[in-house]
Amino acid sequence: MSDGDASAWHRDAVTPRSHAPYPVTDRHLHAVDDALLRRRRAISELGDAMRLLAEVAATTEVPAEELIRATERLRRAAAPLGERVRDRDVMPTADDLLGGVRMYNPVTGSGSALAPPLRIDEVDGVAVGSCTLGLAYEGPPMYAHGGVSAMLLDQMLGYAASSSGRPGMTVQLDTSYRRPVPLLTPLRLTAEVSEIDGRRVIARGRITTAAEPDEPLAEATGTFVALRAEQAQQLFGPVLEDDSRAG
Repeated sequence: MSDGDASAWHRDAVTPRSHAPYPVTDRHLHAVDDALLRRRRAISELGDAMRLLAEVAATTEVPAEELIRATERLRRAAAPLGERVRDRDVMPTADDLLGGVRMYNPVTGSGSALAPPLRIDEVDGVAVGSCTLGLAYEGPPMYAHGGVSAMLLDQMLGYAASSSGRPGMTVQLDTSYRRPVPLLTPLRLTAEVSEIDGRRVIARGRITTAAEPDEPLAEATGTFVALRAEQAQQLFGPVLEDDSRAG
């Protein structure tokens, strides 16, 4: 990732954006103080480094002795990070759950070692995403694992549902694979809502290459259902309360 790309991700990391299955309120669109901004930037930088590590680890052909030395160095580097960690029911201090800031989202999170990361914008009511998958995402030789394609599409469809004002949880995802998704190739992803019926939203999306946006590689239809208040409380009660205290 270039310095320009990294700067763009840092800006995105502090922009409230809803991917959540619960409503966003004005209270969560608060100003970001300097300390929080600095932490989010540091998380994004660490994410960049971890994604670089994942990619070179998946492609390296150095001798075994160098692999052993690298493993020892990585374990030493990981040790201080593990001295203070959160539990499952505690939100990251850099996140704003109801404001839609999720630094470690495994698809879009700039702090996630797992994320490509996928960047999403809204263009004329359509969610438009872009990313390039490295060899760390390889399934068949030279192409992305099918589960990675499904993960990207689920995120895109959920974004489209949230952007329509009807965020919800995925209850069904039907994916069709037309052609293999190539690695190390700029991709274009699109999604839009096709039907709204009460709490149920249906969205459709596709993955293409950026060079051939009319040639689908994978397509998906997702069904999302908005949570009732009691359902949200049952599923996310501890973290919702934690986010409320933080706000």
